Amino acid sequence: MLQASSLAHPSRPRALAAWLFSVAGLIVLMVVIGGITRLTESGLSITEWKPISGIIPPLTDAAWQAEFDNYKRIPEYTQINHGMTLAGFKSIFFWEFVHRLLGRLIGLAFALPLLWFAVRRRIPPGYGWRLVALLALGGLQGAIGWWMVASGLSVRTDVSHVRLAVHLITALVLLSGLVWTALDLRALAESRLAVPASLRPLALAALLLLFGQIMFGAFTAGLDAGYAFSSWPLMGNTLFPAGVAFIEPIWRNAVDNPVVVQFIHRWFAFVAATALIMLALRSIRQGAGVAGRMLIWLVVLQIALGIATLLSGVQIVIAIAHQANAALTLIAATFAAHRIGRATR
Repeated sequence: MLQASSLAHPSRPRALAAWLFSVAGLIVLMVVIGGITRLTESGLSITEWKPISGIIPPLTDAAWQAEFDNYKRIPEYTQINHGMTLAGFKSIFFWEFVHRLLGRLIGLAFALPLLWFAVRRRIPPGYGWRLVALLALGGLQGAIGWWMVASGLSVRTDVSHVRLAVHLITALVLLSGLVWTALDLRALAESRLAVPASLRPLALAALLLLFGQIMFGAFTAGLDAGYAFSSWPLMGNTLFPAGVAFIEPIWRNAVDNPVVVQFIHRWFAFVAATALIMLALRSIRQGAGVAGRMLIWLVVLQIALGIATLLSGVQIVIAIAHQANAALTLIAATFAAHRIGRATR
């Protein structure tokens, strides 16, 4: 049913593309709200996962007190926020509630139109499975979000930075998949002979390096590693600080040591940037001048925002702009990768 098409019910690739771009926009907003939730230490304020009833916030004083009492049972409250007032709790509850509510909205914004397009047989042949896979990935993302939150409810005073990275990377893989599929559909709308673009080696390498850099960004945020050193390019007075206590086995330092994680995130950025600029230049040569130039500017801006985040002591507005721009950089990289994938077929 998902792939059926007929003269009575012709496919609508342009409408499908517009819908997917709008869902992608919601995911960018989700990434921004997720960053605010992390930076305001709001992520553990809701201690239960209620996929249906959780859409309604506390409406009475008794309901608010019940939510607050649940929060008082977790280590973040007993070890860090002991003595927090109900008003203070409401302020952190707000961002986590908005984050979860937006996640539900994205699910509906994807699932309901998909069902409508399927029933009306508006999905072109070959795209049904891909749209269902993207829907399943979105559902998995919700489960990963709770898996992440659950890591901070019993022993830890915060969520696992590794699970935070998995949560963010999954969201951005979904974002890139939506944009790529929308671009394929837009090409199909322009020509019924168009075939899906292929992922070329240069594009694959650039995207993997970008995802690697974003992963280290998530580690940096989850470990509060951005606060370790607020100078650049040196960390204090040296390129790498002396006297750092390393973790055994040595490989764990790249994941669990805040100083090492910040160091990697600082300098791996230029490796990823080089690959992305190469991708941008290739796409410009193959006719995607706007997408290529936009990618270059976003890469430069991303590095500048990363440095500004450090120098400001992780000022929240700058840090959120840094995270939002990472999502925009991924979108631009996906556009460029798609362009060279079409040109070489």
